[in-house]
Amino acid sequence: MENEIFRAGNYTAKVVRCNTAIVGSGAAGFNAADRLWQLGQHDIVLVTENRVGGTSRNTGSDKQTYYKLTLSGGDPDSVREMADTLFAGRCVDGDIALCEAALSTQYFLKLVELGVPFPRNRYGEYIGYKTDHDPRRRATSVGPYTSKQMTECLEAAVQAKDVPMLDKTQVIKILTDGGTVCGLLCLNTAAQDAADHFTLIRCKNVIWATGGPAGMYADSVYTFSQYGATGLALEAGTRGKNLTEWQYGLASVALRWNVSGTYMQVLPRVYSTAADGSDEREFLMDFFSDVHDMLSNLFLKGYQ
Repeated sequence: MENEIFRAGNYTAKVVRCNTAIVGSGAAGFNAADRLWQLGQHDIVLVTENRVGGTSRNTGSDKQTYYKLTLSGGDPDSVREMADTLFAGRCVDGDIALCEAALSTQYFLKLVELGVPFPRNRYGEYIGYKTDHDPRRRATSVGPYTSKQMTECLEAAVQAKDVPMLDKTQVIKILTDGGTVCGLLCLNTAAQDAADHFTLIRCKNVIWATGGPAGMYADSVYTFSQYGATGLALEAGTRGKNLTEWQYGLASVALRWNVSGTYMQVLPRVYSTAADGSDEREFLMDFFSDVHDMLSNLFLKGYQ
């Protein structure tokens, strides 16, 4: 990584030159940096708006799930079958599904080696459980903060290798030349001097690991440390494909909280109102034949 100063009129920018810039400091960003370094590409820099922000480090649920090939019990499984299950959800292309399935065990065991305490039985099997629409026991978890522990272990691996990192650095534009990425224009959000406000990264490759589009909503249940930057990539001409799936469901925006499965299992009363709180109406019965059927499905939604 080389440094110099770029000047354009009254503006100056610190210039960073590298082969590859990785944007994002969640599990995906740290893993990309760690893997590139392992493969011998050391001319890299990790760029992040907030090293301790993001979805991976700051979200939890009653049981966060990591998904991989079945590694316990007598149930048969295969890369192709797992890829078929992923593809059946109609949210990912087949080649991407196959790649995820093929590499799932390798990167799961990498996390184990880095210190993520995934559960195993006395014989050494990494035990699993079923999730929604999955015929196999591919899911595993270390509790409500699984992704937080993954991120912290991957971050420690990156720090041990002294991978260069630009923290408090917000990418504001992806630079292109003839349809090819050639760099990033960034804002130093911690700069005290006007001369230090901008950073120009000149690179051959960019790995975009910024997560989903959390910051685009006026009313959101995402935590304040989750931003997302999908729009910058689309603005630069990237074709959107296999984008993060958006989920809709019961949530609170006062306390930023998605209603968990455990909550649904107590069979809450689900109703809607007008903006002023009037016209209270239980709407789920519009979609079920009787109340027993409705309550059974409500419970199963929480259970599964």
